[in-house]
Amino acid sequence: MGETTDNQLLTKSYAFSIRIIKCYQYLNKEVKCYDIARQLLKSGTSIGANSEEAQGGHSKKDFIAKIQIAYKEARETYYWLRLLRDTELLNPKLSASLIKDCDELLRILVAILKSSK
Repeated sequence: MGETTDNQLLTKSYAFSIRIIKCYQYLNKEVKCYDIARQLLKSGTSIGANSEEAQGGHSKKDFIAKIQIAYKEARETYYWLRLLRDTELLNPKLSASLIKDCDELLRILVAILKSSK
């Protein structure tokens, strides 16, 4: 995997995690949507954590396994964000922006997985 893609993934997943944490805080405080907020927090921050962990993988197989986990967590996050949008628990502008960022992470992760196998 190229270093540019690595850095792009790490930078974008970290920034996304920050946005997810802020969204979690909003959902807890303002919307009182605790269960979905917690699920979103776990999956949304796990993308970056697993991507970061992949960088320290002991082997190519270990690297790919961590990136695959990050991809699965991104898919789950995408689900929760769509659910929050469609139930109108998040405003349309915020949900659209978060979904767009999540979709971008998914595309990056797919590209890494394709080039790593």
